[in-house]
Amino acid sequence: MKSDLVPSARSHHSSPLIARSVDLHKVLDTLVNNLEGMAYRCLMDGEWTMRFVSQGCFRLTGYEAADLLDNQRVSWEDITHPDDRLRIRHEVLQAVQAGLGYTLHYAIITRSGALRRVKGQGVMVMDESQQQVLEGFIQDVTDIHQTLDALAHAELRYRQIFEHAREGIFQTSLEGRYLSANPALARLYGYSTANELIADLSDIDRRLYVQPGRRERFQKLMAAHGEVSNFESEVYRRDGSKIWISENARSVRNARGEFICFEGTVQDITERRSQLEQLERQANYDALTGLANRNLLRDRIGPAIAHAERMGHFLAVVFIDLDHFKLINDSLGHDAGDQLLVEIAQRMRGCVRASDTVARHSGDEFVLLLNEHFRIHSVIAHLQRVLKQVNQPVSLLGREFQMGASMGVALYPQDGMDAQSLLKHADVAMYAAKERGRNNFQFFTPELNKLADERLDLATAMRFGLEQNEFSVVYQPKVDRHRRIVGVEALARWHSASCGSVGPDRFIPMAEETGLIGEITERVLRQAFHAATQWSPVQGRALTLAVNLSAKLFLADDLVPRVAGWLADSGLPPQRVELEITESVFLDDSERAISVLQAFKALGFRVAMDDFGTGYSSLSYLRHLPLDTVKIDRSLITDMEFDEDVAMIAQAMVGLCRNLRKTVVAEGVENPAQFALLCAHGCEEFQGYLFAKPLTAEALRSLLARHQGSVPARQLEAMPG
Repeated sequence: MKSDLVPSARSHHSSPLIARSVDLHKVLDTLVNNLEGMAYRCLMDGEWTMRFVSQGCFRLTGYEAADLLDNQRVSWEDITHPDDRLRIRHEVLQAVQAGLGYTLHYAIITRSGALRRVKGQGVMVMDESQQQVLEGFIQDVTDIHQTLDALAHAELRYRQIFEHAREGIFQTSLEGRYLSANPALARLYGYSTANELIADLSDIDRRLYVQPGRRERFQKLMAAHGEVSNFESEVYRRDGSKIWISENARSVRNARGEFICFEGTVQDITERRSQLEQLERQANYDALTGLANRNLLRDRIGPAIAHAERMGHFLAVVFIDLDHFKLINDSLGHDAGDQLLVEIAQRMRGCVRASDTVARHSGDEFVLLLNEHFRIHSVIAHLQRVLKQVNQPVSLLGREFQMGASMGVALYPQDGMDAQSLLKHADVAMYAAKERGRNNFQFFTPELNKLADERLDLATAMRFGLEQNEFSVVYQPKVDRHRRIVGVEALARWHSASCGSVGPDRFIPMAEETGLIGEITERVLRQAFHAATQWSPVQGRALTLAVNLSAKLFLADDLVPRVAGWLADSGLPPQRVELEITESVFLDDSERAISVLQAFKALGFRVAMDDFGTGYSSLSYLRHLPLDTVKIDRSLITDMEFDEDVAMIAQAMVGLCRNLRKTVVAEGVENPAQFALLCAHGCEEFQGYLFAKPLTAEALRSLLARHQGSVPARQLEAMPG
């Protein structure tokens, strides 16, 4: 029998049934004890008493098999988590009663106290003694559950992000339908729910984007790059209103590279766009008139030149300055002046085509860019229309005013090939229009350019003159009605090495334009202050020094301390200095000018109004300014001995100033008849060639020494100049 069970050495073919029986036993034993899990047989009692457990018991629970068999140390009911015990028993009994197997998921507590998730499978069978038992397999699925939990958590988190994100999230088809959308996107587009948006907005290309072709542009970018970033578009909301959005999106494809959808996010950038547009307007447009400002003007000249060159037509650059704008601005106030500028701006805008530009250059200066003129005659006709519109009456504060404008024209290409030269030459032509009576237009010519070059040469010579100390000071006495010298006016003089003798009427305006007036003023004042310290008193009375201050100096914050510092260096007391100003000081910022004068007065300086009678609002200024002296301009004195009207005006001026308790000085007195009339009208002090022309410091000291402070009649011929 034994030989039948064990193969002999000579035989290679043992009984196949017996061989399979032996192999199957070994295979089953190996499988059961090496599977990742525990095979079991247990009773259907209250403890799930184990009658067999495989070696996997230890790896699964931490208990040896002997600990579990017949509940010697612990029962499976003990190992099962308390929260799962009733459910497990219920599900097992249901399966047994139905004659079915079962699959259970529950938790166990290992010997170390760790919580593990297991999957239990089994079926009810009859054992050798015909007793009902459960046989099956229990597998550790903790890692699987953790993965599933993580996926569920991630899905929940994504869903929460999707549902509660503040920015819109979407998926769309290639054809332009929404496949999914979150509530934020629905709210952004004016829908109550995402489902409403998906159902209603079925054609993104036509229903969403304001500008045609935006969806096509979106798809082209996607095809080229697979994504879009900051794709900005104006879109319609459900109610027809418009907003600006920014999209970031990508193409979603499967593992085979097949297109699935577009997905991305949407942000409302309407406010940001509005702020950017506002910043752009502030950078490129005038806040008062809404016209292009000088920055935008220069940006547009370049393309306009290129267009004119390409098309072969003229480009006209027109510089416009409103005539006598300061009169209205100062008489009626800045609000009325602003109203006037707005009205003129609207008229000019109405005179040009869409291809032209109207810009506010500064203050009351405007610039026109007139495109596409093939004949000079059409430019002239256009300018005539502009001038006609500007000349129409303007109603301000219930009164009507008629404005004029001085206009200078430079043409591309003959008058300049770039923005800088065209603007420069148009400006030169505009000044020519002013010199020819205002309220007209003049074209730039080489002769005008020559004048501009001369002005540039003069500015260069002035800088050189300051370096070489070419500026000097002369002094013209002021006398009282007894011809006693009571004061002296310091006057700047310039003899240029390259230009010869240059009069103050030429170099002072140039110094103001170039910003050199401050340096010239310092040179003059320092010399004059030092000279005045050497003057002897006249009949016990110290002479007053009058010096001129340019209106441009009042723009600087440090004018008062600078002048006070120069005076302190000389040692001359401020009570002996009279600062002469003109009405132009008050045209731009009268409140600031008054505060500066008050600061000078507080230091002890005297203040005089020079050239009184030539401005626009002298009478109103006299009441409010801290003036000590008023100097009547020579234009109100000339020919007064021959013309009764002139004499009457001079008398009225003198009387007005005396009534306001101001010292009155008459300038430009050239003959005894004028002197006699002015004395009769009550004028107190006099200045002019009848008494003395401007003298050098040495000549003035000699005059004071020779005549003890008085100037005899006909002194003019005897005095050196």
